[in-house]
Parts: sequence; C-alpha cells; structure tokens
Amino acid sequence: MTKGKSPLGEKTSRRKFLGGAAITAAATVAAPNVVRAQGPINMRWQSTWPAKDIFHEFAIDFSKKVNDMTGGELTIEVLPAGAVVPAFGLLDAVSKGTLDGGHGVSAYHYGKQPALALWGSGPGFGMDANMLLAWHKYGGGKELLEKLYSSIGANVVSFLYGPMPTQPLGWFKKPMAKLEDFNGLKFRTVGISIDVFTGLGAAVNALPGGEIVSALDRGLLEAAEFNNASSDRALGFADVSKICMLQSFHQNAEQFEILFNKTKYDALPGKMKAIITNAVEAASQDMAWKAIDRYSKDYTELQAKDNVKFYKTPDAILKKQLEVYDEVVKKKAGENPLFKEILQSQIEFAQRATRWEQDTVVNRRMAFDHYFGANAAAKKI
Repeated sequence: MTKGKSPLGEKTSRRKFLGGAAITAAATVAAPNVVRAQGPINMRWQSTWPAKDIFHEFAIDFSKKVNDMTGGELTIEVLPAGAVVPAFGLLDAVSKGTLDGGHGVSAYHYGKQPALALWGSGPGFGMDANMLLAWHKYGGGKELLEKLYSSIGANVVSFLYGPMPTQPLGWFKKPMAKLEDFNGLKFRTVGISIDVFTGLGAAVNALPGGEIVSALDRGLLEAAEFNNASSDRALGFADVSKICMLQSFHQNAEQFEILFNKTKYDALPGKMKAIITNAVEAASQDMAWKAIDRYSKDYTELQAKDNVKFYKTPDAILKKQLEVYDEVVKKKAGENPLFKEILQSQIEFAQRATRWEQDTVVNRRMAFDHYFGANAAAKKI
C-alpha cells in the first residue's frame, strides 16, 4: 500500500477513472446521433405536371410517404411543372443539381436518347404496365436503364413505379373511323409514339401536358392524346372536344419515373435509401388503387356531366399501330446498339410473361357481360 493512501482512496480513484471512461465511451457511441440531429435533409423537387393534374397528386403522395416514413428526417417538397424549369427540362435540371429530384415519365427525355421511350411508349409486346415493371425489376431493365443514363452522362438515380392503365387513342373533332382520317392531322403525342403517329400519317407536335388544351383551343392542334379520364378532365379536354377514342397501343405499358440527383442521393444515409426504395413500391401500388377509383369516377362524369362521347378505336387502326411500331423500332435498333439490347431484353421477358398471362388469366369480359350486360345479373342479386 502506498504511504498516505487508504484502500478506500484507491477504490474511489478507480471508480472515478472507470466512470470517466464510461462517459467517454458513451459520448463516442452517441457522436453519430449528434451529427444526425443537426437538422433534417430538405429536398426541392419538381414534377412535369400541372398542379391540378392527378399526376402531380401522385408525386405529392410519394413525397408524403417518404416524409412520413423518415419521421421528417428527409422532407421532399414537390413543385408543379414550370415552377423552376419547363416539363421537358426536368432531366437536365435534376442532373445538374438545379433540382434535387423530380417526378415524370422517361418518354419526356426522348430527345436525349430514343431508347428511354422503351419504358412505356409502345405496345410493350403484349405486356401491360405492371408486367413491364416486372421486367424492369426482375428481368434486367433496371440495370439497362442505369447503363442508358450513364451513356448520356446523366447524373441521376431513377426509380420506375406506378403502372398506368392503357391510354386512350386521344381526343378528336369527330370519331376516327379509318386509317385515312390521320392523314395530315395536327396531333400531339410524345416518345416513340411521335414516330408511330407520324407513320399513320399525322403531323405530330410534342407538347407537355399543361400546354395541350390551349394548343387545341387555338387551332395549333386538331387532336391530341394525354393519358386518362381524370387527367384529361382536370386539364380541360372536354372544353375543346367531345369525342374521345378509347384503346390504343401507342402507350399501353407506361409508368412514372422518380428521379434523384445522383450526388445528393449517394450522400444519403443507408437507412434513408432503404426507406426511399420501399416508399417507391408502396406508392406504386397505392397509385394503381387510386387510379382505378378516380379514373372510373371521372370516366362516368365525363359522360354524364360533360357530354363526352367515347368510341372504341377500330381494330384496323390498332393493327396498323403495331405494324408501324415494328418498323420504327427495327430502324432505331439498327442505328443504336443500346436500343437494340433493351428491345431484345423486353421481347425475351414478354414472350415468357405474356404466354403465362394469356394461358392463365381468365378474360373478365364474360363476367362483366354477365353482371352488367343486357341481362344484368347483378340487379337480381
């Protein structure tokens, strides 16, 4: 024992030392929490849709899921089209960091690389939008899209979600009865559909959603397609046309795209990246459910309140769309190796998936006719 120090003093010193070490260790462990607690991450986004469009609502739905799931640690503010850049300028703005992210469709970047329109702008080789998303997640599409964006130097991270139902052929001054009705018609569409409708004889002008009705009203367009009953009604199509043709192959399998600036995304903690990935998939299904509810209501309202007449697109026009699409993509595949690689990947997946679907899924038309057709069995239940 050291002179002048008691065993009690030694124990007291030891306790102080151990207590100090424990405090130091606890502070070390807590240090990352101190960094995280400095404040939430705020992102400014823009959609490619007008504020009144249900598509902008879908964008906000996604951002709310992220905000809620992170407990406010990551907050995304979504502005409508034109608030910072024009709708067709979204990719550049996100890539450069002018915006932290955005909500749109890949076909809007068609001018950057035509292969981007293969995600949704076409017949999908018999797939619907949900099946194309299955190819994207499990059939190699995601990796091909990353390769595609890298090839054009886009500094973005892309998430595809939100399977869209088959889109109408469009809004017209009179029903489209035959192929010749397209000759010289001033028509609006986007993506590979530009080439398809040009092949049908139309004079095509690509415009973002918020500019279409105004162009129709001023006579700059004679006809146009956009997307669905809810969007078309909100944007005012029924104010400039009373004829809508349903069913088309020009955008049979489209989905939405969520874009992050890659630098900003890569800097996020792993936990937030995981939340974003799962929020995308949750928003995808929620969007599909909401679309069924809202589109069907607005489809009814367009007829009952807005006096719109709907007609089925003649089979001759549908068949010609497929034939023209084949010619267009064959030509582009010959000019663009990456376009060809993506095309072949889709075809291989579609051949397997659509065969399974066609053999397995019952045609629900029989059930519809049984319950709501001439005999209306539903009324007897």
